[in-house]
Amino acid sequence: MTDNKKRLPAVVGAAVAAVVMLPTAAATAAPADEHPGTRAALNTFQAAAGPGAAVHAGDGTTSWTLSAGTGTINTTRSIQPEEHFRIGSQTKTFTAATVLRLVDEGQVSLDTDIDTYLPGTVTGNGYDGTRITVRHLLQQTSGIAAYDPMVSLGLAEPDGTYQLTTLVQEGLKRPPVSAPGAGFTYSNTNYLILGMLIEKVTGTPVHKAVTSRIIEPLGLTRTVFPAPGDRSLPAPAVNGYHGVRIGSFSFWSPVISYDPSVFSSAGAMISTLEDLATFYHALTAGRVVSAAALGEMEKAPAATGGIHYGLGVFRAALSCGGEAWGHNGAVAGYYSQTLVTKDGRRASVMTNAFLATQPPSRQMSAVLDTALCEDRS
Repeated sequence: MTDNKKRLPAVVGAAVAAVVMLPTAAATAAPADEHPGTRAALNTFQAAAGPGAAVHAGDGTTSWTLSAGTGTINTTRSIQPEEHFRIGSQTKTFTAATVLRLVDEGQVSLDTDIDTYLPGTVTGNGYDGTRITVRHLLQQTSGIAAYDPMVSLGLAEPDGTYQLTTLVQEGLKRPPVSAPGAGFTYSNTNYLILGMLIEKVTGTPVHKAVTSRIIEPLGLTRTVFPAPGDRSLPAPAVNGYHGVRIGSFSFWSPVISYDPSVFSSAGAMISTLEDLATFYHALTAGRVVSAAALGEMEKAPAATGGIHYGLGVFRAALSCGGEAWGHNGAVAGYYSQTLVTKDGRRASVMTNAFLATQPPSRQMSAVLDTALCEDRS
């Protein structure tokens, strides 16, 4: 979870909202003399980030893209808005939207305990699934400890894939950090459990459920929730890198292949800057879940570190006034974030490396804030 600091720091019973396919504004590469503030912020971000960086922004009528650095080391190939990359924890918003769709359909209740749906799954080591609700899981207030599934690479099945049940059991080996509802702790385990919930209620694997309920109806043709075992990155793609930055020195090496099912419903998805901007705009515009469900998602009290986290989205204050909604994602090779406003402005930014130490979160926030605010009168 990014430290956004100050800058970016009901009963659900309405009719089910229809997910509608959205037209996409024509995207263009911005001329060199346009969006100078965003261009400067992007250059600053890229200088502290991976080999390349790009931001795609617009207002629904027009859209534009700026790039800095390169998408492929030892070349001058700039990152393009239609190129695929792994979005990490931005997957959580898709997972949350799927759960809220099930709420709209009357198959899930936000304030019902998870043990009702997954008996005996969240138990032992101080955990009691009868006290942890679906809302707690979505809002990261379950008290379940932080957990990075990548530390569990040795838990793969013989075919190299990962089972949600196995990952959840591993995550629950860490004792609770608070009572349910008593505090905010960002934990992938919460969203892995929600993946199990989706599978139990729909009777389909979580990657298929999210695809059929969210991705396909919205016409997000460059967004993929890969099936377990699918390690491919669709073309065209941004190359992801490991690396370090020490002052002006940097060193990059290609990301080692891994099976994305290790992240599953917490962070396995692939998308593009264009598709992410389209998805978050559709969500906040009420085209994915009902108005009542969206209202629940946007209940975002202040949490640890000043993050206002709702149900799979967080709220960020903008320097030009008002607020934006979105999520970020960090996974081997990529670091990204998307923010959108209620009046149709949207911006999605990424870099093709994730620096485990000193990730440039403030610089990323500055790019988004400037992109959303620069042309405001």
